[in-house]
Amino acid sequence: MEKIFKRSSWTDIIISILFVIFGIMLIARPDTIMSVISIILGTICILMGLLKGIDYFASGKTDNYLLAISIVAIITGIIIMFCANIIFSLFRIVIAIWIIYSGIMDLQTTIVWKDYKSRLWFLTLILSIIMIVGGIYILVNNGAMLQIVGAIIISYGIIDIIENMIFIKKIENYLD
Repeated sequence: MEKIFKRSSWTDIIISILFVIFGIMLIARPDTIMSVISIILGTICILMGLLKGIDYFASGKTDNYLLAISIVAIITGIIIMFCANIIFSLFRIVIAIWIIYSGIMDLQTTIVWKDYKSRLWFLTLILSIIMIVGGIYILVNNGAMLQIVGAIIISYGIIDIIENMIFIKKIENYLD
């Protein structure tokens, strides 16, 4: 039983190392990773559309929804493959504006808390400024969101590696 637990933990560690590598790639080359992901997702959509088109013609052209799904999937795949940067940029801009807006709203709350002599006003002020600066950073930096996701993935991978190493060390104590 101990061997099974250890083997499983080592598998988890290898997967976590792959997560760390992927996170590093997201930070170092966000545009390249975005291009690869868009090509993969676009290809999947196109293939799904082609398969639905084959189903449509194989069914004797009685299921018109299959043709519609086929056309939509193929068009979506092409858009994902060739316009991914535009879609991602729009998404990035919306997220950045939302973060800046939230920071400004929190800044207003800070002013109210200061008037009520709350001890948390200064901490809220600092966090509001960090949010606004972070939103501006995401707004002006194309790869910022992917870099943030990369940092989160790296953190997850490192934490999971540490947890599994602890588990491997402790498993002997639990099974004896």
